[in-house]
Amino acid sequence: MAGRPAPSQRSRALGVEVEVLPVKGQWAVDIVVIFPDGVVRQRIATYSTEARARISARCIKRGAERDISGPVHG
Repeated sequence: MAGRPAPSQRSRALGVEVEVLPVKGQWAVDIVVIFPDGVVRQRIATYSTEARARISARCIKRGAERDISGPVHG
């Protein structure tokens, strides 16, 4: 992100969240990855329906949690 230093490449993610947001008549899916030294937010895609955006968000979150060794609370 502009203006902020990126988290260290050696930092392991502590958690991941996804958000579904209304944007200009569509639905956007953002991923938020939490590192010990910062937070990274990235827009993944936009969808025409909220249902499709939520399906995508669940898949993205599951994949990201798998990459950081499972869900933080479970």
